[in-house]
Formats: sequence, structure tokens, C-alpha cells
Amino acid sequence: MLSFLKIRHLALVEDVTWELAAGLVGVTGETGAGKSIIVGALKLILGERADRSLIRNGQDACTVEAGFHLKDTRAIDAVLEEAGLEPCQDGELLIKRTISTSGANKQFVNCSPVTIQVLKSLGEFLVDLHGPHDHQSLNSKERQLEMLDKFAGGEEMLGKYQDAWKLWRAAVAELDELENSERASTQQIDMLKFQANEIAAANLKPGEEEEIESRHRIAANGARLAELCGSITSRLSEGEGSVIDGLREIGRSIHELEKIDPGTAALFGGFKSAQIELTELESSVQDYAGDLEIDAAELDKLESRIHTIQTLKRKYGRTIAEILESLAETERKLAKMENRGEEIAKLQKLVKEREAEVLKLGKLISKKRADAAPKLAKEVASHLLDLGFKRSVFEAQLMALPSPERNGLEEVDFHFAPNPGEPSKPLRLTASSGEMSRVLLAVKSALAKQDAVPLLVFDEIDANVGGNIAEAVGRKMAGLGATHQVIAITHFPQVASLAQSHFVVTKEISGDTTRSQIQEVSDEERVDELARMLGGSAASARVHALSLLKGAA
Repeated sequence: MLSFLKIRHLALVEDVTWELAAGLVGVTGETGAGKSIIVGALKLILGERADRSLIRNGQDACTVEAGFHLKDTRAIDAVLEEAGLEPCQDGELLIKRTISTSGANKQFVNCSPVTIQVLKSLGEFLVDLHGPHDHQSLNSKERQLEMLDKFAGGEEMLGKYQDAWKLWRAAVAELDELENSERASTQQIDMLKFQANEIAAANLKPGEEEEIESRHRIAANGARLAELCGSITSRLSEGEGSVIDGLREIGRSIHELEKIDPGTAALFGGFKSAQIELTELESSVQDYAGDLEIDAAELDKLESRIHTIQTLKRKYGRTIAEILESLAETERKLAKMENRGEEIAKLQKLVKEREAEVLKLGKLISKKRADAAPKLAKEVASHLLDLGFKRSVFEAQLMALPSPERNGLEEVDFHFAPNPGEPSKPLRLTASSGEMSRVLLAVKSALAKQDAVPLLVFDEIDANVGGNIAEAVGRKMAGLGATHQVIAITHFPQVASLAQSHFVVTKEISGDTTRSQIQEVSDEERVDELARMLGGSAASARVHALSLLKGAA
């Protein structure tokens, strides 16, 4: 159940904390007082799109916070686990959402930040909200089938069927693609063969591009390399003033210096090694220069190889590794296409196997639906009788589909005849707005035991009905309150009088400021509110209000 709802700076609400009890909760108030803000706040908690215009004038943000106390948290915990959150503790779930004028909206579950999608997923298991136009959902055959499956207890089996159906359709799609591509396969096979041969003919090796570029750089600059080597050896050892001759002269001077002052020997310890290293450098450069060969044919060969690699890179990948992966993928495609007949045969067999599994599960679901449809119709008809339809007809008609669909082998169409002697017709064609609301309530009542959603919200679904019918609607909501928490926003005193707890939304105007408040009423205050709703003279309205409360007791 919803334990509390805190609303701050949302529309006309400045700061309200609404604490709720179990059973039927009635919410009343004059038109324009702000009853719709409650529904708006709940929709925000359920992850609906935020409208920044709802933020109270003069404020930067609005906040909505809801606390739920749940008897069974398994479905909720599964959503939390998928979102990477801890499960509920002691059945408590806290949802908070903040909407900012700057657009920096935030949402939290049990104090942890979450995405809007998490709120939407949680909402499916927390609240079932129906407004004055939500009875239109009854016109949807998919929604009707969902209701029938819930009544039949076939939701788990339907999940298995849908998994099997997805696998079957995936196999059918793959088979269609393969069969369609076979008709245009000759040209495609030729293209794949050309691509594979072009890459394979190059005989690429991983890492060879770097080696070839290095060899090409050396071959292309052979003359310059020889020139540089000659310059180095010339400066080291050739002609007067060469480095090595200079070192020899320095060596003689050091030798004489050490003779005169042996203490200077430590100063020149590194000289000998430097002299040796330069001599070895000269030898190494001469060896390197001797190995240099300027081969025009080799250069042309390297340039041709580089051109081949660059051409393949433009077509098949940025690196040799990617080109080789492209070759492997092309060969896989080619093998698959060349073995198309064998692949098609395998897929045809797989399609038949998966279709057989779909039909097997589908028939089990069909039996459950066929057994449940008349029972649901009887149950709904019983509730319709309570809601003022004395001799109406309600049917859940099943119609086989030409082929298995996502939701089974058949569809359902709710048929309705509000008056005796009339043939039943599809609900969407026969029921008025007021009748639709009562049919919705009858269906929800029939599903009460199977419906695990703890909170039902009815926002003025009693619109377009008369006073006597409104009382019947209220009693039906009160009946739902035995298994669910029910919030009924209503203009009918007959409905409000049946609530276990009654709250009134009021609007206060002070200067240029308007505030909406919600407070629980009981005893005399409740009589006053019901009398206001009844209208007429004050005395007679109060008498009528007291009689309503007495009748509801």
C-alpha cells in the first residue's frame, strides 16, 4: 500500500504530506481545488514525462516522494536487482523525484539514483491508475486478452510461449533472408570471390607493413646514407685535424702531463675509453657503409608492395590485421552462400521444430483461455448486476488467428449488451461512456484476487452516472478495498461516504498566493463535506449526509 505521499512546490501545492490508510480512501473537494495534483504527483512517481510548467510559481524545483509498504516484494526486488540496487528492507520502498526549472531532474529509489525507466518498471507492479477516459483501454483487444490471461492464471505459460514464438520468428526471418538472397546470389558470390582472391593474392603477413616501410625508407635514401657515412668517417680519421688524430695528440699531451705530475692520472681516466669508442664508431660506420646497396629493382619492388597494401587498406580495413579479418569474414560468407542449400535445409528443419513448440504451448494457453472465458464473463456479469445492469450480457469471445501471433493462437473480443433482447456486440460499439466505466470496474472486481498490484486509483471514473449508480460504484470500490488499497477521487457523496478514510482537498487564497491543502475529515467535518457535495438546503443536506454515513456503516 501507499503509506505516504509528500508533495512540495508542485502546481498549487506548497508543502503537503499525505498519510494514507488501507482500504478505500475517498478524496473530494470543489472543482479547481487541486485534486488532479494528487494524480499528477503519482504519475511522476510512476515515471511519466515531467512538465516543468507544473513547478510552483517562484520556485526552482518541485519534489514528489512516495513511501510504499509491501507484503510481497519479489517482483519489485527483481526490478531493483536488474538496476543494480539492493532489495527492499522490511517491505519498505521509497521513491523520490525532483523536477527542476534548469532541466536537471533527478529520481531516487531507496535513496539511490535511478533512471526514469526504473520508475516505469516499478510502477507496473505498484499502481493501477484509471482516469475518466481510461475505460477506453477496454476497447483494446490486446488489453482484453491480458485481462483474460490474468484471470486464467496463464501469464507464466504465456511468457514461455512468447519466448518460443520469438525464437520461431527469428528462425523464419533468417530462412526468408537466406531464400531471398539465393535469388540474387550469383552476382554476390562472384563479388565475394573477387574480394577474397584479391586479399589472398597479396599474401599479407601481420606486421610486415612496418618492416617494408623501414626497408623502403633505407633503400630510397641509400645515396644520402652513404654520403652521411662518408662524412662521419672523414671527420673521424681522414685528413689533417681529424678527430682521431686530434685524440692521438691529446693522448701524447696527457702522457707527458702524467709524467710530470702523476697525481693528474685520475683526471683522465675516461679518456682511453672515449678514444676506444670513437675508434670502434669509425669501424662500425665503415661496416654499415660497406653493406649499403643501392638497388633500383629492390626499391621498385618495395614501392609496389606498399602500393598493394595501401590499396587493400582503402577497401578492406585500416590495418593488415583488419584486412585479414575481412578476408576471414568474406570466406565465411562465401562458404555459407556456397553451402546455401544445406543451410536452407537446416533452417527449414529448425523452423518446423520451433513452430511445433509454439503450437504445443499455444494450444495449452488456448485451453486455459477457453476454460476461463465463460468463467470471467459470469464473474463480470455478476458485478455488472451489482452496478445496475439488471439483465445485461457480457461475453469474452475467442477467435482463432490464421497463424500464431506474439500473444497466442487467438484473440479475444469482449461483447456486451446492456439491455435484454439485444444481441451482444463488441464492447467498443455498444457501451456509452458511463456504461464503460462500470464495465471497467466490474472487470477490475472480477480480477481482484488475481491482480497483485497493491494500489488502485480511480480518478472520477464515476463521471456520467447517476446518484443510485454512483452508490453502487462506491460499494464496488469498497469491495475492492478488501484486497487492495483503493484511492477514489470523486464528486459523488454516495462514493465518498463509503470510504474507510476521507480526505478533502481545499484551496486557500491569501493575497496573491494560492495554496492547495489536503486533510482528513471525520465526524462533523465529514458530514459538512458530504452536505456540501449534496447541495440543497443546509439542514436537509446534513440529514442526507448522515443517512449516507449510516448506510455505509
